[in-house]
Amino acid sequence: MKKGFTLIELVMVIVILGILAAMVLPRFIDLQSQAKVSAAKGALGAIRSAIAVSYAQGVALGSTEAEAIPDTITATMFQDNKIPVEPISGTNEVTLVASPEGISATGIGWAYDATNGRAWINDSDYTQY
Repeated sequence: MKKGFTLIELVMVIVILGILAAMVLPRFIDLQSQAKVSAAKGALGAIRSAIAVSYAQGVALGSTEAEAIPDTITATMFQDNKIPVEPISGTNEVTLVASPEGISATGIGWAYDATNGRAWINDSDYTQY
């Protein structure tokens, strides 16, 4: 008498594994996009903090409120001298815009409004952050 698995038993195991993979895989794909959005929100918070610190330093040194708003986001505003990378597009490029309406649907990096010191992700899908 031979010991082992029959072909039907092996096929059933493969089918069960396939069903489990089909159920779990979409959840992992969604988690990856959620992680990118969370990382982008964190980096955006760091950029906004750097803008606020730069503004406060300018006001403390005697600049008017309008003069204290940074003209652009620069690497020197950050402790490691690097603008944070925007994880959704994978770049740290800064684009000057006049308002959230100026952000394109396929923009990359960060969008910055130098008239009021506001920053966004440079993609119209993410302007609510």
